Amino acid sequence: MKQLLTIISLCCFLATQINAQQDTTIYKIAEVQPRFPGCEGLDTTLAVINECSQASLLSFVNGNIVYPWGASQNGIEGMVVVSFVVEKDGFISNPKILRDIGGGCGEEAMRVLNGMNEALKDANLAWIPGTRGGEVVRTQYTLPVKFKLREPLDYSIVGLDTVYVITDDSLSFQGGNEALMTYLSENLQYPKSYKDSCFVGSMDVKVLVKPDGTVKVLDVSDYSKLGSDFQFEAIQVATSTVGKWTPATRKGRQVPSAYDFFVVFKPTEANCQSRVAEYDQANLLVEEGATLFNSGETEAGIQKFSEAIEMFPNNANFLYLRGQAYMNTDRNDEACADFTRVKAILPIGLVNQLLPILCKE
Repeated sequence: MKQLLTIISLCCFLATQINAQQDTTIYKIAEVQPRFPGCEGLDTTLAVINECSQASLLSFVNGNIVYPWGASQNGIEGMVVVSFVVEKDGFISNPKILRDIGGGCGEEAMRVLNGMNEALKDANLAWIPGTRGGEVVRTQYTLPVKFKLREPLDYSIVGLDTVYVITDDSLSFQGGNEALMTYLSENLQYPKSYKDSCFVGSMDVKVLVKPDGTVKVLDVSDYSKLGSDFQFEAIQVATSTVGKWTPATRKGRQVPSAYDFFVVFKPTEANCQSRVAEYDQANLLVEEGATLFNSGETEAGIQKFSEAIEMFPNNANFLYLRGQAYMNTDRNDEACADFTRVKAILPIGLVNQLLPILCKE
């Protein structure tokens, strides 16, 4: 009799296990709804824990959403509604779009959902599944995802500095840009140890001018590969402009803002004047090339750029301009070669982005 009861008990256990494995019921409403993890340690009411869980879920979703380019370009905003099933093991399945607004927003919401399980596993977390009658059940969860275009900020953060990029009155040098160029040419020092080198070229200097008039150099781009001694002198002349600026304003107050300008190094020694003349001629060729190219005479324009580059093969500015011209005429191999040379002289963010596209390696 004991053996018969054991067999019956085993059969009942197996039947229960089979039924559990085949339980495909999905509850749209559970007595205790599933909760996104992160709030279970709170010593408070269930209502507060639920509210915290919803906030954590929205924070996860919004923190991983990348606004689709198509939606951004077309000004698409609104609410995407998605649903998924919170399984008994605390992970989600069957994500679906219930309502879409187009522009790739629905697809982006799905991308985030499809990556949720992996993110939770990496953090050793899982949903708290829903329950019904004290039993853990598979529960459908509906989630609205809001897509809202943000107004661009007035400022950006560069290192530890706030730099306003939208201003009511722009940052300006006292006396105007011509006065700035005059000041730079009169105060820029050519490195003494290089006076017989006949090095000639330009650098782009970006300065931050604060409301109190102080000047900080944010960046120096050495387009001519002149070296650190020349960069030092560029920084020196830039910071010497302290007190000579009219600060930018935004909404009635003065704000920190940035300004870009070129400094040109030309040696004054007599034996270097022919090289200085060549540099001036090369810049004229570049200006002529740009005019020709923009007026539709593309080959003639590129030829002018090439003549300038023959005279100054390490000038990143000349190479960059010709690379752009090649790219705009679908001559990607030539553009690849020029931008590769630019990268070797001076790292430029845009060039780094273009190289993988142009250089089919």
